[in-house]
Amino acid sequence: MTGKTNPTDPIGVASPDVGGLPGGLRQAAQEYLATRRALGFVLSTQGRLLLDFVAHCERHAIATVTTDVAVAWAIDTTRSQDPLWWARRLMVVRIFARYLRALDPATQVPPMDVLPHTYRRTTPYLYSTQQLADLVQAASLLRPRLRALTYAAVIGLLASCGLRISETCRLDEDDVDLDEGVLTVRGSKFGKSRIVPVHSTTLGALRIYAGRRDLLCPDPASAAFFLNSRGRRLDAHNVSHTFAEILHTAGITAPPGARRPRIHDLRHSFTVATLLAWYRDGGDVAARLPLLSTYLGHVDPKSTYWYLQATPELLEAAADRLENAGQDAGYGARR
Repeated sequence: MTGKTNPTDPIGVASPDVGGLPGGLRQAAQEYLATRRALGFVLSTQGRLLLDFVAHCERHAIATVTTDVAVAWAIDTTRSQDPLWWARRLMVVRIFARYLRALDPATQVPPMDVLPHTYRRTTPYLYSTQQLADLVQAASLLRPRLRALTYAAVIGLLASCGLRISETCRLDEDDVDLDEGVLTVRGSKFGKSRIVPVHSTTLGALRIYAGRRDLLCPDPASAAFFLNSRGRRLDAHNVSHTFAEILHTAGITAPPGARRPRIHDLRHSFTVATLLAWYRDGGDVAARLPLLSTYLGHVDPKSTYWYLQATPELLEAAADRLENAGQDAGYGARR
């Protein structure tokens, strides 16, 4: 068969068995994603981008991945004009092409010097204690009542435990032990699970939420702990949209030139506040950091070290600790 589209198909999907690939690019992409996800990679954004690239190839009756095709898709200026975003899009295709080349020798792997990818961490927005209280208050104004209770409880949990929003949405009733005061976080990054102890004040808030939730929704349609207004599990993507509404109500905006606040920044705020507290109480931060990494569900402490660079306050605290250590060792007199 040829790689031309079927004229009777209104969306112009390419024939499925082109380019020496049984099932075509779409099936190869789905098998690739399934293989990597079986190894523990979530690939939410990467998976969406790859399937978007496949759809692009189908619309243009392209059967074989080439560098020109990949670059043309990556730099689609109708999506974004950010060169960093172009590089990330191309990287998704590049990794897939390496896999695909074993199946179709005609596949071209875009060279690394084409739209080179430079990793750039965005400085997180850190919420103050007052802003956290404002967020909970703004969430309580949502309607209907169950929605308000749920979002207020979710924001409080994220701020006090540093969970990812996806992990919070996946919590089932059985995962929240209100007697022992622990959460069982299942299937986080790389398929790992962990036990997360919660503070007594957080535990009390969760008990209050559970009681009011059961009164408003005695027969939920889901086993989830946090319910939406229809008694179903929260969707992490929808939560981000609602959180933008909550931010607006709370009057929280980004400083000029800074990235807008996100719900994920609650996790950053928790981590930075924890590290600052450790510095201020004189604790051994280096020894405690692996514990924090485990609590956060990081694969290794390297991911947690990023937070040490996240704020001037942390850098100042670390510098003060280093200076004090030098003085204790007798180096201060030579300054």
